[in-house]
Amino acid sequence: MQPLFRPHFVILTLCLSLGVVGRAYGLPNLHSVAQAVDEHYNNLQTLEAEFTEIYQGSGIERTESGTLWLKKPGKMRWEYRSPEVKVFVGDGHDVWLYLPAEKQARKSSMLNLNDLRSPLALLLGKAKLEKELQGLSFAPDVQAWKPEDAMLRGVPRGLEDRVRQVLLEVTPEHRIARILIHGADESITEYRFSNQKEDVEVPSRQFRFAAPPGTEVIVEETGE
Repeated sequence: MQPLFRPHFVILTLCLSLGVVGRAYGLPNLHSVAQAVDEHYNNLQTLEAEFTEIYQGSGIERTESGTLWLKKPGKMRWEYRSPEVKVFVGDGHDVWLYLPAEKQARKSSMLNLNDLRSPLALLLGKAKLEKELQGLSFAPDVQAWKPEDAMLRGVPRGLEDRVRQVLLEVTPEHRIARILIHGADESITEYRFSNQKEDVEVPSRQFRFAAPPGTEVIVEETGE
């Protein structure tokens, strides 16, 4: 049975708020970069993007892809299309993982969410990256996916026991194109984001979930 929350997900939204570096004229002031991207994302109301998730660890390599929607305050929906159809959706209070092939849905409180996707809600909040990511710095030693982009690194506060570092690839438009999460267990999870659409119309019903008839529903206990 697939677990609801996987530690390789945790940092998404802290990450999705970092700025860009102009390579041609050297590295700008880190504070200015972080502040510029904070402002860019904090002004957004909704975000839609295609994503690819690549996980490597414990002898496993897995690639999945689909579409992500975010909406203030704290709503998110991940629709996986390949290789397996599944849905991860949060309405700001509860989160659901629905696995159609297993006819199973798992529910948990957003407050009890122990998943790397949960910080993505911060993307549409008032995230302050220099407070959320310890040791935030440029990473010129890491090759970017695209030559015009730049790399940054940091460690999310409170996750030092599970995450060694996070690498962020940022575009000249202050968007996150790629995230690499290096886990303490030597795993690496990579997220690639493309076709990003900002402030698009996303109905609130997209973030609600009702288990289809015949679905086994598992409710996770809420932690203190």
